[in-house]
Amino acid sequence: MSRVASTTAPKGALIPARHPKAPAIGSKIPSHFGHCFGCGDLHPTGLHLVAHAGEGADLTAEFLVTQDHQGAPGLAHGGLLSLAFDEALGKLMWLIRSPAVTARLETDFLKPVPMGTTLHISAQITGQVNRKVYTSAEGRLDSPDGPVAVRASALFVIVPMAHFLDNAPKAYLEHISKHPELLAFVDPDFEINP
Repeated sequence: MSRVASTTAPKGALIPARHPKAPAIGSKIPSHFGHCFGCGDLHPTGLHLVAHAGEGADLTAEFLVTQDHQGAPGLAHGGLLSLAFDEALGKLMWLIRSPAVTARLETDFLKPVPMGTTLHISAQITGQVNRKVYTSAEGRLDSPDGPVAVRASALFVIVPMAHFLDNAPKAYLEHISKHPELLAFVDPDFEINP
């Protein structure tokens, strides 16, 4: 049996420095892909999660739970709530300008999240060791100071941009090359330092 990776930063892990080209404090962090179910504006039933850069290695995000996000009648589906946290925590990578993939995500559900509720998420990087980036977040109901409904933590692993491009269908990459507005992360200055 293999060891399960922890989402808790180990002793000695450092908070990475904010990249000089990170989104400005308070600015909206772009969607990495217009059709992303988590943050894409072009997905018809997606979460449409919107995140704003914080002052350090942190951000705030929110999304409105709609009828398309239900599990039990009138309540957000737990898997979609996990997706919202995966998306918010993943957007932290914009602050250090490192493409990364989720290696592990842990989600604790403390209260039901009703349809019509706006979930306010605060997320931060809690440490980095080489290519491993540790993160945590909590989600509050209807305001940044509302009751905590969900907590999550995740471990991300920094990968080369080729990881995403090499695993996409060739026909889709051709389509995207003709419609660059679909990809927000295409940036010739995007640095990859694993």
